[in-house]
Amino acid sequence: MHSSDQPESVAVMFGLLLRHFRELAGLSQEQLGRRIGYSKSQVAMVERGARPPKGVFVQRADEVLGARGALMAVAPKPPSKGNPLPEWFAPFAEEEEKAWARHAYENQVVPGLLQTEAYARAVFMSRYPTYDDDEIEAKVAARLERQRLLSRRPLPDISFVLETVVLTRPIGGRRVTKAQLRHLAEVAQLRHVRIQLMDPNREDHAALDGPFVLLETDKRQQLAYIEGQGGSFFVTEHPRLGNLFGKYGVTRAQAYSPERTLEMIEKMAEEL
Repeated sequence: MHSSDQPESVAVMFGLLLRHFRELAGLSQEQLGRRIGYSKSQVAMVERGARPPKGVFVQRADEVLGARGALMAVAPKPPSKGNPLPEWFAPFAEEEEKAWARHAYENQVVPGLLQTEAYARAVFMSRYPTYDDDEIEAKVAARLERQRLLSRRPLPDISFVLETVVLTRPIGGRRVTKAQLRHLAEVAQLRHVRIQLMDPNREDHAALDGPFVLLETDKRQQLAYIEGQGGSFFVTEHPRLGNLFGKYGVTRAQAYSPERTLEMIEKMAEEL
């Protein structure tokens, strides 16, 4: 396992350095904020790594604190306008695009590859800290673009195990949820895609630790991706990588069959 250069880790490093220079200068968060044109709360969030600095924050802070370019050198780089995917996710997205197989367990929201445009927009609108409108639209477009994997040739082997609450939580409201369920039913009928629901009454199962994604690359190499509140990282080394693939196999065996799952999804859509 190794950590990637994700925004969270870079933002935390920048925040620590910002605090270091601020305290050396003998300034409070409020005083620094006034001098660079930002609120105390914005300075505090940047120092905690809770949000990356935006606009002229870095340049002004570097000048006011006499950091001599140090803050500018380590500041998180904004995502490219042409690629709204986070920098730390880009390598995984590249492998995903050409993957021979992709498998995922999810317990919170419908996986991005299965989301409708309206559902994806509702997910991004719920994000904290809040995205602006342009960011939301760019991220929705990028998510829909990634869904080309579902129809790519040669066809990849794709499977999902989902907790039932993923489909019953009305993200975006009743109309959005109903359309999302119908879309899921359509995708579930593709010959190379298998969607399975976990029995909500099951007392335990192998994936209780949380969601994860598994890839088999076009070169038949294995790769895992895990995302959580505290950050995201890749798993590329055994034995943990092998354990995750084994865990997914057990989880699939514990879930409803694809056929029964399709029946349940269609019934959920009808009843909404």
